[in-house]
Amino acid sequence: MKTNRRVMIQTSLGALATPMIIPRSVLGAGWVAPSEKPTVLGVGVGGIGNSHMREASSAGFQIEALCDIDWRHAEKTFKLFPQARRYKDFREALDQEGDRIDCLYCGTPDHTHTIVSLAGLRAGKHVCCVKPLARTLEEGRALVDAAREAKVATQITTSPATGETGCRVTELIAAGAIGAVRQVYLWSERPVWPQGSPTLPNWSDPIPEGFDWDAWLGPAAKIPFADKWPESSPIPQMSPQNWGGAAVFHPFNFRGWTAFGTGALGDMGCHWANIPYRALKLGAPTRVVASTTKFYDVAFPLASQVTYDYPARDDMPEVRLVWSDGGIKPPMPKGWEGDALPNEGVLYIGDQGVMFNDQILDKDRAAKFADVPKSLPRRGNVMAEWLEACRGGEPAGSNFLDAAPLLEFVLLGVVAIRSRKPVEYDRDKNEVVNNPEANQFLKANYQNGWSL
Repeated sequence: MKTNRRVMIQTSLGALATPMIIPRSVLGAGWVAPSEKPTVLGVGVGGIGNSHMREASSAGFQIEALCDIDWRHAEKTFKLFPQARRYKDFREALDQEGDRIDCLYCGTPDHTHTIVSLAGLRAGKHVCCVKPLARTLEEGRALVDAAREAKVATQITTSPATGETGCRVTELIAAGAIGAVRQVYLWSERPVWPQGSPTLPNWSDPIPEGFDWDAWLGPAAKIPFADKWPESSPIPQMSPQNWGGAAVFHPFNFRGWTAFGTGALGDMGCHWANIPYRALKLGAPTRVVASTTKFYDVAFPLASQVTYDYPARDDMPEVRLVWSDGGIKPPMPKGWEGDALPNEGVLYIGDQGVMFNDQILDKDRAAKFADVPKSLPRRGNVMAEWLEACRGGEPAGSNFLDAAPLLEFVLLGVVAIRSRKPVEYDRDKNEVVNNPEANQFLKANYQNGWSL
């Protein structure tokens, strides 16, 4: 029973009115009445999960329970929500919380997104997972299938394509503001963590008290714990920037290791590709090719460029997307005002003009299309969209099913980087047809008793 936490509707004078409570039997299994605050179990709340829990609370969720394998790292989040019950094992949390929670949030490293999110879906909970949804395409398919079967509200924390910029780009392209778009450049300053190491650490450090290293590894192969890079190591200084300091794996610096993360593309690709995917009606690429700095298998390269080719769609011609990271930027377009391109962004190259994010570079053309109607509804942020979906409203803009092609964009790029050869992918067969060796990177090699 959850009636003890239902919100009663009050009159404008502050007197209690008759409670406007919609029974769950009316809404269907899993859906939360508009008169309730959906309750959340946050898993992985010491890093990005801290800000996401604050955003969820502001949006209208109730933070009911928190789970992290490193309570010292998560202490700042625990202090924000002292009422929330605390756990170290997400399986125990789900079992103990039962019907007290409606939703599960997953903010763990990439390699454990799937095991946490699948557990939530199979328990009938609404699930929000940080991007990228999965580390392999096999995991992504398992999550999409589970979400479809569970019929719950899902969301990925990618920059929404339903905000002002995303909607305006879509409206301008549909109106022919820069003509037919045939090329798109996306780029990011990432990595902002140590990357490019030729080997795993050749030493081990004592595991800090209160940190469960085995739980952090989860389904990944067991390796010794390494805490920080020695002062003499060049690795922390090699990336364009380093926000993660000398930490080797935890916290934050898991992203650069192929066993745990998905590199710069996995970190920012979902953000920057979300709007082009919507505006250009993109589906599966026909071919993906990567070029990188030197790559040693265990860690992603310091810089990469990945080229995606897409077939014609509806009234849109073939288009090429080029992703760059590690300080690589696209050629400066004609009409660009300034000495250099920003560290991150999107350029749309059309037959009749160029657009940076939602700004047309040619001033005369920008003025001509300034009055294009704002026909698309502008929605809230990630957590607001998820809240609406949990209450039975419109699905979140980056729900697991609709965002699956975006995950495919990221992970096929990762496959092209790791295989060092062009990738032609058959979505129906979940198979790389021109490069059989690359198929090993499509699957999750789960260990330590874990499985999908």
